[in-house]
Parts: sequence; C-alpha cells; structure tokens
Amino acid sequence: MSRIGSLALSNRRRRRAQRPRRPGPPGPYVLLPWLLMGLGAFSNLFQGETSSPWVGGLGLLAFNSLYVSVVFRGFDKRKRESPVSYVLLAALAAVTLALAIGYGGSWLLFFPLLSLACGTILRHRWLAAGLLGLAVVASLVAVWREDGTSTPWTLGYGTFISGAVTAALLTLSDTVMELRATRQELARTAVEKERLRFSRDLHDLLGHTLSVIVVKSEAARRLAPRDMDAALLQVADIESVGRQALTEIREAVTGYREESLATELDRARSALTAAGIEPSVRRSGPPLPPQTEALLGWVAREAVTNVLRYSTATTCAFVVDGTQDRVRLTVTDDGRGPSADGPATPGVGGTGLKGLTERLAAVGGSLEAGPGPAGGFVVIAELPVDGTGEQGEDDGADPACAGDR
Repeated sequence: MSRIGSLALSNRRRRRAQRPRRPGPPGPYVLLPWLLMGLGAFSNLFQGETSSPWVGGLGLLAFNSLYVSVVFRGFDKRKRESPVSYVLLAALAAVTLALAIGYGGSWLLFFPLLSLACGTILRHRWLAAGLLGLAVVASLVAVWREDGTSTPWTLGYGTFISGAVTAALLTLSDTVMELRATRQELARTAVEKERLRFSRDLHDLLGHTLSVIVVKSEAARRLAPRDMDAALLQVADIESVGRQALTEIREAVTGYREESLATELDRARSALTAAGIEPSVRRSGPPLPPQTEALLGWVAREAVTNVLRYSTATTCAFVVDGTQDRVRLTVTDDGRGPSADGPATPGVGGTGLKGLTERLAAVGGSLEAGPGPAGGFVVIAELPVDGTGEQGEDDGADPACAGDR
C-alpha cells in the first residue's frame, strides 16, 4: 500500500514539474541594480574629486538606505499606503536634492533613481504631479549647475520616464494578479454552483421517483392476492419508473434535463391514481416556452411528491392558467396538512419547496404554499412566460433530502 502511495505521489510531483509555471509578479530586487547609476558619484568620492568627502559619503549612504527602504515598502500594498512610506520618500527627495545641488555632475543621476522610488509608492493623480514636478526640479538643478556633464532636458525626461514606466509595470502586475485571483474565484464559484445544481436535481428526482415507487409497490402488494394481472401492471409501472429515473439522473449529471409540464402531469395522474387519489387537470392559455414548462414541471413534481408522502388526500387538482405575459399553476388537495386547521398563509416550509421558491424568484416568479381556505393544502406557482433564468445555476437550492410541507 505504501509503495502504491509513493508511486502516486511521484506521479503527482512529475506532473506538477512538467506543468508550465506562470511568471510571478516582480519583486523589489528588480530595482536594486539601478543603484549602479550611482557608481559615478562613488568614483568621484573615492578618487577625492568631491569636496567634503565625509558629507558626500554620509549622503551616499543615506540615499542608498532610504532608496532600498522605499522600494521594498512599495511592493507591499499595506506598507505602500502607510504614512511612513511617504515620510521616507520625502526624506529621500531631500537627500537627493541636497546632493545634486551640492555636487552636480554624476550626482544628478540620483534624480532618475528618486523617480524610480516614486513610481513604487505614488499612484493616481499624485503620481503624475510628483513625476512632473520632479522632472522640472531635475532640469532646473542641471541648468543651475551649468557643469556641462548632463543635458538638462535629457535629465528631466529621463527622470519623468523612469518613474512612469516603473509605476505602469507595477500597476499592470497588480492588475494581472487580481485577474488571476478573480478567475480562480469564478472557477470555484462555478464548481460550487454545479455541485448545488446536481444535488438539487438529484433531490427533486429521487424524492419524487422513490415516492412513486413506494406507492406503486404498496398498490401491487394490495392487488396481488385478488388480481394478479393488475398487480403485474403496477410492477411493470415500477420498472418503467425506475428506467426513467436512471435516464433522468444521467441527464441531470450532464445538465441537459428539461421536462415538459405535460409529461409531469401525465406522471402525476399515474402516481396519484395508483395511490387511490383522484387527479384532475385543467389547462388554459397559449403554449408555453420550454423553459417555463420545465420550471412548472418541477413544481408539479414536488407538489405530487408531497401529496403522496404527507397527505391523506382523496382528490388532487392541477389548474394551469396562462396569458401572454404570465402563467400560474395551482395544485390543490383535500388532505390534512400540518397546518390545515390554521389560516392560509403564504410561504413555504419544506426543503423541496424552498428550493423551488428560489428557482422561480430567479426568473421573476413566486411560489406560495399553505393550507387552503376550504382545507387541504394549496401550492401556487406564478412566473413570467418569457422567464430566462438558468435552471441549475441559481445557488440558493438546498441539497437536503426530499421536501416536507
């Protein structure tokens, strides 16, 4: 067993190694090599070409330390938006300005480095204003120094473009990471919705089918001692219902199950008759689109399941009233429901009917269930004829077992 487990683990590792790796977001280390732009200033300092070398050395150390701190904070969103980051950036700007004014020459290249640091911290309107102001200051300092080592406008342009490109790349990287996270969340949600769709369909299918099988089995047992042919007819119906259930379950797995209301009403007649309940069906109105037929078929199926399992009814009536805009299905029985003695209150108490309520609500419909005014139990479903909600993609269905009233 351990050998099989180790082989499976090895195969998973090999597949993971062969899977192409997505490039991750850039880190702060990608901006550290740009500090090499300060080698000219360091060379001047090392060769003694800089006045007040101790001041220049301390300034160079302060600049490098502040630059590294600001860049590392810029790659952490929480730290980037902290006031400390803006204080460090302001200190870096002050050191850069002091060194550039005091020494000029190669020390002016600290302006593009300062712009890189600004690109990691500043966003939105502060970014454009900060980079533009920094480019102007860099150009003015170069003009004021007049040492001929750098073209003022070239320095200003380089300063502006350094921070702009850095900020654009980091913003694009953040957007890509957010899109990846969103795609993973959408995939997880799609899997969850599909799981809920299947569990809901399985609940509705098996709850009704098993109830019909139980009723017909009881009818066959009662008929067998006195009328074997009638009992065999019930057994044949049980076989037919079982085969149909297998087909429906396969279709539910693939997501293409779509029953018509007429089919469900025919099955309801057969199941209710076998249980000794007299069914009646009345339909009026124009033909319904397949989506509406399928939704009303689910309502009829769940209502029949409840009548068979929980009522002591002797009659059950199905009334379909349709217009060009809306259609209503009313299922009424004369049984004694759990609230038959109380007032007729809209609402749904059972698990199956709760799921149907959410299905109909997703397409602008409604479902009411409760004791009827003359006793018994009434289920009323109403929805627009052109309902476009997707069955199986609403995420409110309850995957529990068959619904109670």
